Amino acid sequence: MSDVFDRLVGQDQAVAVLRHHARHPVHAYLFTGPAGSNINDAVTAFAAALQCRDFGCGTCEICRKVLDHVDPDVHVAERAGVTWRVDELREIDRVSRRRPLGPGYQVMVVPEVELTVTGAAPSAPALLKSLEEPPARTIFVLTADDLPDALATIVSRCVEVKFQAMSEADLIVALRRDGATPDAAHAVARAARGNLSRARVLMRDPGLGERLATWRDVPERLNGTAAVALEIATEISGAIDAALAPLVSMHADDLARRVREAKDVGQRSVANRKEIEAQFKREQRRFRLEELRFGLSVVSGVYRDRMVGALGELDETSATTEGRAHYRVATSLRALELLVEANERLSTTIDEGLLLADLMLSLARL
Repeated sequence: MSDVFDRLVGQDQAVAVLRHHARHPVHAYLFTGPAGSNINDAVTAFAAALQCRDFGCGTCEICRKVLDHVDPDVHVAERAGVTWRVDELREIDRVSRRRPLGPGYQVMVVPEVELTVTGAAPSAPALLKSLEEPPARTIFVLTADDLPDALATIVSRCVEVKFQAMSEADLIVALRRDGATPDAAHAVARAARGNLSRARVLMRDPGLGERLATWRDVPERLNGTAAVALEIATEISGAIDAALAPLVSMHADDLARRVREAKDVGQRSVANRKEIEAQFKREQRRFRLEELRFGLSVVSGVYRDRMVGALGELDETSATTEGRAHYRVATSLRALELLVEANERLSTTIDEGLLLADLMLSLARL
């Protein structure tokens, strides 16, 4: 029998916990997992199950309202800046103390709760107060990509539900349900590296196949000259710029929505616009890093295949063939070491263009 949790592909353990707690709810939950692990869909499904008389049938009017984000008793809090401010959490507390309009619960969703313990003025104590003294018919659902130590007290007040990065097969299933063709779903799932949010952005990217070919062709194109190595590095940077365009467009649409909403309530501009734009830049930076890591993994795969082929040639009796095979094994191993080093350097503040140029020059010398 299907229900609202069927949409949560690859999260069997989390779904089992959610189905149980839909029937036996407590006052607060914390959904944790890596970026793109489908936590947002899980929040919506769980909210529907809490409100539904049949614990999330997916077909009744109550479920449809929650799934369509129009249930007045399900509140998704939004922050204006890059961290949660005390006044925003106090407003969440104020709303949480209203009586539900319907027969079910009032569900208060607070995303990215780790941002209550960052910044110059951490706001976590204001949220903790709400969790310690919850109204009888209010349920809090918090989400977090990671759990810093400073969040320990809040974690202790919640039932934690853990989500995991999605496998390539799970991403394919999720993308096919979104309407993707089989070929597109397979290509995007591999590039998304377990991140459903990234996969959905990549579905809007018509250049994915060409970009994949660019990465795969790197070892073959390198001819030992600095000019070609730098040309490849420049091409890759340009391809990543193009890949980022759909996400930039999504951010522009989001900002335009905020501007309209501000005007509707008589505000001259969006509050903390600079902070919002700074957050968008961080998300774009994260996307670029994921794209680079994907590309490095593709190139690594080519060198691994070369090494395996060379190892197979070592059975040949010809001294010339054996010497060539040994050379290809050695250079492939060194190339893989360089790619691992480049991947590690992505975690630093090194300039992306310099990193790519340095990597391509180093590979060209092999």
